[in-house]
Amino acid sequence: MKRFKKNLEDNHAKLPDSDTHNTVSRDSDRKLGLNWMKIMGVFVVCLMVFSVLFSVSVVLKDPPSDSVLEASGARVLQLNTNQAIGSEDKPSGTVEFPVDKLLHGLLAAGFDEGSCLSRYQSTSYRKERPRKPSSYLISRLRSYEALHKRCGPYTESYNKTLEQLKSGHQSGTSDCNYVVWISFSGLGNRILTLASAFLYALLTNRVLLVDPGIDMTGLFCEPFPEVSWFLPADFPLKIQFASFDQKNSHCYGKMLKENNFANPDKSELPSYLYLHLVHDYDFHDKLFFCDQDQTLFQKIPWLIMKTDNYFVPSLFLIPSFEKELSNLFPNKDLVFHFLGRYLFHPTNKVWGLIARYYKSYLANADERIGIQIRVFDTGTGPFQHVLDQILACTIKENLLPEINKNEAIISPSGTPKAKAVLMTSLSSGYFEKIRDMYWEHPTVTGDLIGIYQPSHEEHQQTHKQMHNQKALAEMYLLSFTDVLVTSSWSTFGYVAQSLGGLRPWILYKPENRTAPDPPCRRAMSMEPCFHAPPFYDCKAKRGIDTGDLVPHVRHCEDMSWGLKLVDRHNET
Repeated sequence: MKRFKKNLEDNHAKLPDSDTHNTVSRDSDRKLGLNWMKIMGVFVVCLMVFSVLFSVSVVLKDPPSDSVLEASGARVLQLNTNQAIGSEDKPSGTVEFPVDKLLHGLLAAGFDEGSCLSRYQSTSYRKERPRKPSSYLISRLRSYEALHKRCGPYTESYNKTLEQLKSGHQSGTSDCNYVVWISFSGLGNRILTLASAFLYALLTNRVLLVDPGIDMTGLFCEPFPEVSWFLPADFPLKIQFASFDQKNSHCYGKMLKENNFANPDKSELPSYLYLHLVHDYDFHDKLFFCDQDQTLFQKIPWLIMKTDNYFVPSLFLIPSFEKELSNLFPNKDLVFHFLGRYLFHPTNKVWGLIARYYKSYLANADERIGIQIRVFDTGTGPFQHVLDQILACTIKENLLPEINKNEAIISPSGTPKAKAVLMTSLSSGYFEKIRDMYWEHPTVTGDLIGIYQPSHEEHQQTHKQMHNQKALAEMYLLSFTDVLVTSSWSTFGYVAQSLGGLRPWILYKPENRTAPDPPCRRAMSMEPCFHAPPFYDCKAKRGIDTGDLVPHVRHCEDMSWGLKLVDRHNET
């Protein structure tokens, strides 16, 4: 500015004195005007450059929040408010909330998203609850993934250990040890037992290999980066899996009976053991859950496991696993919730079934209610006592409103809610009766009730791939609901509640074809029930009530002799 002022003064000093010169040439006036315009132009350009430089410096110093979210692996999902997952109050406009694709670090990054859309998309379909995996669990999962990459199928370590298996005896220390899970039983059982086998592998530093059976590759994506979890088709024992039972010469329980481990010499130990953990297992098979037996297993490179039980609660009663499990799961009722969401990602074909149905029938509802019906009675349904029990439970617990049979139309005092009820059952009869009830009569609250059932296969078809794909889709759809009602003893319901982080209302098992009173109760936790646990004190060598040893392992609500994990802080 000083220079600008000085230039003006200099120019003024050079002007001719008006008393001395009576005339001034037009050329001098024109030249002065041009100089003035040039100076002002330079000044404006300088201001513009300064403004741009200042703006750039601010942006570089403090990037926008969207950049921070993207860098941390999170996205912002924008939905119309009438489509906001789990929202109850829906003002006009749009709602934005962050979607953590990696579930607070539970999932590993680096997968091709297009190859398994459910891995990252399913998060936006669930109402997220304030439950985060422990940092220790995340660390152990990353360590396991590294182990699986080093020891998975066809790696150098795998091939080396496989030679020991083929030879029938051990030849020195193995770099990698394995637990092989045999595909067995119905889909709900398979999901629960596979999670159990994975946790056992995590606790014992083994690599989990999964028998694909007839349909596992069509149901689930690969959960571990770079190396498959599926057992190769040329695995030497695979052809024998169907015949593995308690009579097998490598069955651990049988070998104990025959006193084969009286003086265990490592050179004489077998290269593999078969663990029979099916519901019909006997006393010797159940010694799997004793610490001293776990010590022996550490010397065996291959453990072949067949089970139809969610045996995780009994792992929490093995002293050598106690500290590790406490670090992995500070909240004891979140074991399957985290393991299930880590391991089980539906393939794109199954995810298509899930996403299309959800968007068509459930997305726009104010509230989503899931009702899972499994009937163990023989004969042709629907049974009136089961229908009565479902309605008694849902209406008593204020999950569904009562109907008004005296009036044709109800004018609600406030804004009516749209409730979508998702029912799953092998039979269509219960769906049809409840649907007709809410179609033919208004509700006393004026709420609008939509009843939906994706499929009704009439009977369980365990070995049919499309049947199991629909079953998996329905488990996931139930896990997307806000509240859930499940049937006693049903592993189908266990999977849905745990994946969704839902503590369901459990329908009591009817006796003598009579609806029980009360019809249902709220579950203590979202954890599945272990239907056939051992009742044995390994140290004292006597029978004991294993549901009364520690506060976080209790008897199940729906099966008095079963065991389940609970967390005392989450029971209210």
